Amino acid sequence: MVSVAMGSFMHDVDVETKKATFAMGCFWEPDVLFGSYKGVIRTRVGYTGGTKKNPTYKSLGDHTEAIDVDYDPVAVKFEELLDVFWNNHDPSARMTRQYSSFIYYHDDDQKKSAESSLQERKAKGCVLTQIVPASEFYEAEGYHQKYRLQQHPWLVEAIGLVRNDQNSLVRSHVAARLNGYVFGRGGKEALEADIVRLGLNDEIAKYVRQYYVKFEGRGLVC
Repeated sequence: MVSVAMGSFMHDVDVETKKATFAMGCFWEPDVLFGSYKGVIRTRVGYTGGTKKNPTYKSLGDHTEAIDVDYDPVAVKFEELLDVFWNNHDPSARMTRQYSSFIYYHDDDQKKSAESSLQERKAKGCVLTQIVPASEFYEAEGYHQKYRLQQHPWLVEAIGLVRNDQNSLVRSHVAARLNGYVFGRGGKEALEADIVRLGLNDEIAKYVRQYYVKFEGRGLVC
């Protein structure tokens, strides 16, 4: 991936991206999963799929918690992102609208792939996931963006960001990656490669490794 670094950290990545949008329960866990997955450039969590204008966490209306993913289609295929979706939540669980399972497609190719994957899953058992066109996506409040990363104020400041600063947390590539790594997601090899690629110094690298090991292998927590 061709990149442009701001300061010494890779906040911006200059590649042409595509978008994928999923709902799979509480959006904190998808944010760590997708943010640290190969080829993912940026993530943001929010509310979509409903009719209420300008929903908030405390006034969600008929929307669903979801994650919006900007990815490099050269580095990762949509079908691989679908695998992350299916393998990291229970699509058979009956949930309230807020936590229901959805794939929001952005073009006909995504729709076709999503429908094909849905049929494969249905052959294995009950699936309640719905496939619908993507609609307006409302970003969640700043404290929800990169939630796991924000539990580490020192690290947020060390990479030049500010807690609860919605715009920078959503835009930053390094924030998306570290949000996953500090919660034990993404894989050790990817972490070690990103320590160099993202411009992390020794102090930051040691800190991130420590928390990666601490949380690696733990189940879903929200």
